[in-house]
Amino acid sequence: MKVVIVGAAGDVGKAVCEELGGRHDLIRVGRSSGDIQVDISDRSSIDEMYKRVGPVDAVISAAGDVHFGPLEDHTEETLMLGLKQKVMGQINLVLAGLHAVAEGGSFTLTSGVLDRDPIRLGVGAATANGALGGFVVGSAIEMPRRQRINVVSPGLLDVSVPQYGKWFPGHDPVSSVRVGRAYAKSVEGAITGQVIIVE
Repeated sequence: MKVVIVGAAGDVGKAVCEELGGRHDLIRVGRSSGDIQVDISDRSSIDEMYKRVGPVDAVISAAGDVHFGPLEDHTEETLMLGLKQKVMGQINLVLAGLHAVAEGGSFTLTSGVLDRDPIRLGVGAATANGALGGFVVGSAIEMPRRQRINVVSPGLLDVSVPQYGKWFPGHDPVSSVRVGRAYAKSVEGAITGQVIIVE
């Protein structure tokens, strides 16, 4: 299959590439790296990406920024960062890609653990993650041409502990290998409308 991976250079993206790279033709996409560059907060940039890649069998998104900070310091603008980047960025990858993904193809988005197991400073991420789950469940019943859509919701990856572990006290890191397999389940399997939890 021809598979687009947005956010391929991040920890989740690398786990996905490691899992799928031996079986599929991967197109690695990033904000400033990869085979193609895209700004997922800009719909015109997403449209241009799809023009460049042409028809594909699957799109995986492991991208999207959120603001971390105390609840009392949040504003509409700080929460909108996650809603514009992580939520609408990934949703626009779906909306703009409906014509580009083959019949029976799939979209796999990425949320995360914080809407079900919160941490201090993580309300922006929790809000974005919950919204993505709702979009996937709601859109699955309307996907055209037998297309499927799921979202993977991993805990803190083992490889991410050195950078982010101090923010996740008491959380058991999850294996990057298991996270990669969750994306394989979405892309190569038959499920749709699912929040695939890895913890």
